[in-house]
Amino acid sequence: MADVKIEDGMIKVNDLIIQDSAAAKVLAEYPEARWTEITRRALKIGLGYMKGGAD
Repeated sequence: MADVKIEDGMIKVNDLIIQDSAAAKVLAEYPEARWTEITRRALKIGLGYMKGGAD
């Protein structure tokens, strides 16, 4: 399981594993140097979409 922390409005994730072959295939189409930024943006979009879902 990943280690997730929130500090000063920043989300820190360590050891995150996402088992999704379709998502991995899409990510693999981009240069490896961009994978971190693409993943960060995807998580940000996904978490933004979930806004208010905890209620």
